[in-house]
Amino acid sequence: MNWRKSTYSDGGDGDTCVEIADLPTRIAVRDSKFPARATLSFPAASFAALIGHLKEDPWSEGRMPG
Repeated sequence: MNWRKSTYSDGGDGDTCVEIADLPTRIAVRDSKFPARATLSFPAASFAALIGHLKEDPWSEGRMPG
């Protein structure tokens, strides 16, 4: 698998983010601090919907709603 980190990852050691890998029909996600531990996977369409929601929602910019 080819893992990649978000371009929004924190600086420093580069270990404060998740990594994702594209699979044929799913997206795999793992913690960059512990790459040998458990990996989650989601259907590609569901993962795309989640990312779309995070980009539109105020929480994605670190603001509290209200």
